[in-house]
Parts: sequence; C-alpha cells; structure tokens
Amino acid sequence: MGEASIFEIAVQLHRAGQLERAALLYRRVIDQTPEHAPAMFLLAMLALSSDRLDEACALLERAVHIAPDSALFLSNLGGVYGRLGRQREALAVLLAAIARKPDFVEAVFNLARTFEAQGELLAAAECYERARALDPSQSQAAERLANVKAKLRTLVAVVPKAPNPESDMSPAELFAALGATLRTGGATEHAASWYRAALTLNPQSPYLHTALGAILADSGHFDEAIVEFQRALELDRSFHPARGYLDTALNEAGRHDETEAVYREAIRLRPDDPNAHSVLLFNMQYWPHVGASDILAEARAWNDRHARPLAAQALPLHNDRAPERRLRIGYVSPDFKEHAMSRFTIPLLRNHDHQRFEIFCYSSTDQPSEETAILRGYADEWRDVATLDDAALAELIRSDQIDILIDLTMHLLGCRLLTFARRPAPIQICWLAYAGTTGLETMDYRLSDPFLDPIDADTRVYSEETLRLPDSFWCYDQPTNLPEVSPLPALTKGRITFGCLSHFRKINDGVLRLWAKVLNALPESRLTLVAPESSARTRVRSFFEEAGVNPDRIEFVGRCSRLDYLSRYREIDICLETLPYNGQTTSLDALWMGVPTVTLVGETVVGRAGVCHAMNLGLPELIATTEDEYVRAASSLASDLERLSTLRQTLRARLQQSPLMDAPRFARNLESTYRDVWRRFCENEETKRRLG
Repeated sequence: MGEASIFEIAVQLHRAGQLERAALLYRRVIDQTPEHAPAMFLLAMLALSSDRLDEACALLERAVHIAPDSALFLSNLGGVYGRLGRQREALAVLLAAIARKPDFVEAVFNLARTFEAQGELLAAAECYERARALDPSQSQAAERLANVKAKLRTLVAVVPKAPNPESDMSPAELFAALGATLRTGGATEHAASWYRAALTLNPQSPYLHTALGAILADSGHFDEAIVEFQRALELDRSFHPARGYLDTALNEAGRHDETEAVYREAIRLRPDDPNAHSVLLFNMQYWPHVGASDILAEARAWNDRHARPLAAQALPLHNDRAPERRLRIGYVSPDFKEHAMSRFTIPLLRNHDHQRFEIFCYSSTDQPSEETAILRGYADEWRDVATLDDAALAELIRSDQIDILIDLTMHLLGCRLLTFARRPAPIQICWLAYAGTTGLETMDYRLSDPFLDPIDADTRVYSEETLRLPDSFWCYDQPTNLPEVSPLPALTKGRITFGCLSHFRKINDGVLRLWAKVLNALPESRLTLVAPESSARTRVRSFFEEAGVNPDRIEFVGRCSRLDYLSRYREIDICLETLPYNGQTTSLDALWMGVPTVTLVGETVVGRAGVCHAMNLGLPELIATTEDEYVRAASSLASDLERLSTLRQTLRARLQQSPLMDAPRFARNLESTYRDVWRRFCENEETKRRLG
C-alpha cells in the first residue's frame, strides 16, 4: 500500500475517533517519508488531545521546519509553547503565523491567550478584539475579552509593562513589528489594525502615529493620515519622517495653503538637509502666489547653503579638448524604471548616434523594471549607483571621463545635485524633470524650447544659461497595448464632458474659478477630476456651488492603473489645463487618446507646456492668453461637435507625425546642442581653468 493511501486511511480513522490506530498509521507514514509534515501535524494533534505536550511540541517543530510558511503549523506550535511556559518562543511563532496569514483567527486568539498568560492584559484585550473583528462569531474570544476587561476594571490604573527580559520587546513593539511586516507584504488593512493596537498600548509614540498615517495615506485616506502625522509632530517636533509624510499628504489632499509652513519648518529645524530644501523648491512651482524670481532666489539660497562649499573643492579635469571627437555623455537619474520619465528617456536613448556619442547611464533606481532593462540595452555603459553617495558618484563619473553630464531629476525626489556640485564633468546640463532652474552654480545649462522660453523671455530667472531645442522640450514615446481612440463621447451623451486627469496638487482656487467660468458658459457640460476620497472633494464641490455650478455636474475619480487611467480619456471630450503648473505627461497622454487640451499661457515656465504641445501640433486655437480667451476657446471647441469629432479621430496621427514624437529628429537636435556647447567650451578660455 502506498504512502498516500496509508495517510488517507489514517485521516479517516482519525475522523472516526479511532485515535490509536490513526496514530500508528501516521507514524508509519513518517517512518516511510520523514518529510511528511501533514502526518506530523495530525500526530501532534493526537498527542495534544492526551496532554502529551512535549511530544506534540517536537512533532510541530519538525513540521514547521519542513513547512515554515504554514500558518496552521506555526499557530499550533505557538499554542503549545504557551502551554509549556515558553512565552518568548510562543510570541515569535504566533506573530510569524499572523504575518503569513493575517486573517487567521486561531493564531490571533492564541496570541491573545499568550499575552493573557503573561499578565499583559491590555495586549491580550487588543488581540481578543482583533480576533472578534476577524470573526464576529468567535465566542471564545468574546468570553475571554469580557474576562480580561473585568480584570482591567479592578485595577486602579493600567500601565503597560516594561519589556520582559524574556521577550526583548514590549507588546506595542511586537504589534508594530507585525504591522511593518504585513505592510511590506501588501496586507495594509491588517497592518493598520496592528498599528492601532500598538497605539492603544503606547499612544505617545510618534513612530506609531507616523506608521499608521503612512498606511492611511497609501490607501488614499489623506485626512485621517494628516491627523496621525500632526499628532506625531505634537509629540515630537523633531520627528522628521512625520513631517515628510505630512507635506506629501497635504499636497495630495489639495491643502496647499498648509504645505508651505510645513516645508519652512522642516528647513528651519534641519538647515543642513539639502533634501528638505529641495522639497520646498520643487513645490514652490505649484503655488500661484510664487513668481519665477522667487523660485530663483530660493534656488540660489539652496546653492549657497549646500553646494557652494563642495564646488570650491572640485579638482581639475583632464578631458581631451578635441572639438569633433566622440563625446562621452552621462545621464544621471533614479527614474530609469517604470516611471513617467521613461516615456521620454527611452525614445532618446533608442535613437542616439553611438558612432559620435558614447552613452553612460548612472542609475540609482531602487525598483528595476522592464523599462530599466530597455534603457540598459540602449546604453554603452550602465552604472548601478544606488549605493554610492554623492561624493563616490562624482568620483566614478570623473574616472569615466564624462564630457557632458545630464541631470534628469533636478530637485525631485532622489536628486543627485550634490554630485553635480562637485563638478565631475566639464559641461553639466539639467533637463526633463521639469522646465525650471536648479540654482546650482556648477550647472552650466538648462534645456528648453522656443515655446517654454520664447526668444524675448527673461532668462535671467534661471541660474543656468538656457539652450533652446528647436522644436520641443519633450519627445513622447508611443504607448503599446493601450486603448484605441473612442468616438466622441458627446455624440452619444448629448453634452460635453470636460476633464483633467492631472495630479490633484495642480488644482488650486484660481484653476477652479477659471473652470467654473467654462462650466457656466456651457450649462449642460460636466467635469471629471482626479481627487482623493477625502475632504478635498467636499471642498471642490462647495467651491463650484458657490460659483454657481451645480456640484452634481462634477465627477471625481481616484488614482488607478495606467491602462484604466488612459481608458478614462474615452469618456472625456476636452481637457482643461491647470495653472501655474501645466500637465506634461498627462497632456500628452490626453492627445494620444484624441482629447485636445485648452491651455492658458502661464507666467512661469512650467505654465507654458500646453503652448509647446499645441504649437507643435499646429493647433494655436487651443492657446489662450487671458481667462476670457480660455473660456471662448473651450466654448468654441465644445460648440462644434463635427470639428471636435474629426479632431479626436486625427489627433493621434497628428501627434505621431509631429516633433513631439519624432524621436530621431529629437535625438539629432539634442546631439547638435551637445556638440555646439562642447565646441564652445573647447574654444573658451575658461576651459583651461576647468581642465587644468
């Protein structure tokens, strides 16, 4: 008889109550197959029924060794450890069981029993509550909870115990560790429950409030998250992770008026932290009350505080000064991965002339993706530099003898500007992250185009010299396996649907006021917006209602996958641009889906992306220079459905045939710019100083 048949017979005997015969067969199975964990587990259950705890423990330990991911085995082993008085081991395996199966009521119940046996009544109560939440019919948990609460009421004051020498960590710390494990594994709701349990035991922990807030923010509950972050800072103003999360949550919730104070306080408390200062600098561009000169002043202050001391230490470079030789071009970014930036770096790197330019990529991405592999394939040399600090990265670039070094991040998260401050290459240029300035005195140039920075524009608001590409700042990569363009929605709905699927941080009162004028000019129209499920939606509805627009005309959508996001354009007739920061990738995505975007020329460079897009498509009628023109442009489009329908069906082809998607042309233009600045550099007397 085979091993499987013997095991099946043993199980049948076990169920029939013939326990001795079942035990004999389980042992026979284990003798034949020493790794048969299910037989060990069931034999252990038989030993437990006779209170043979040591025997059951040994069998369960063997089963867990064979199947360490079995929550069932771990939970039962934890229960046995508890009965044997081995509390530290009981806690460890029970927490491991819950980490593997967070909704496993038996493991949570056993954890509660273990804490109760230790006299940790508050921790036990939290676990019994958790067991009941997972299974309201769990009568044992309800009974034990009632008993524990009765004991707690008899105490004058309940103070969580100090960590037991036997367990190393307090119950609150154990709950927090479990929460962290579950969050890492993607079980965020369960993780939040355990962080809340930890906070019940230790409500004065800024770390726990911040950890819970981070989970709430990740799930889009920004209002609740903000409360947790603010509470953490009330407890400890110097707990900087809470402040970092707070500013992000406030931005996500559209509470822009509150963010500046958070950024300023972060800089005041951490004057030597360049990252805190970069966060302020980048976000200033979203604020309507901030001008280009304000941004430049703050950027220069960043340079003076963080970069200038490093620039003074820069060593001479020894690059070959031949003006027509093959140049070494280095691109530095943390976003060579699944990221919006890849939609612009991939077409460029795919089309570089490797006979004339040797391409180096310095990648500090922490999450390599399919895009990473694609980009790596287009580079002559690929350097993974995530583990290198700025000084080490600068030394690596210097040793690679890069001629022109391109920063793709500027003041965004993960920036390496302090590498550029050390002058590792003779020529340094910033591009792509956004059209603006770094303030870095060692950044020689910034890339732009004739629409972002018209020829008569004041470029003194940038610390770098401006280099205008002839057509566009961007070259957009063609999406693959994504939705086809749909017929114009208005033809079947009988009304126009405006939309904006840009990040909610770009929406402010000025934008809403402008959009209300459009909606009032077209009383049957609707508007679709991306907004978090929070008070943000209530504020937007109230704003429109006060402006005379029925809030029922506003539809909110949340963030979603890229496929679903692009599919939403199938329900939108016309997009409305944001100010002072225009859509960039989102506007190009809209055009790809056949949806034109009406834009108002902004006062700062980030407010002129729409001009670049419209002019490269030959659609100047989408551009307005005043609010009244903006309303008229939107109304004109909306009133001519035949024209709008034709535009929808032809926009994708128009985009594909424009400079906005002509990657070979873009690459040649950029390479020509590289060659021009290199020639200029070689002819300049300053070269002698830099190259020693």
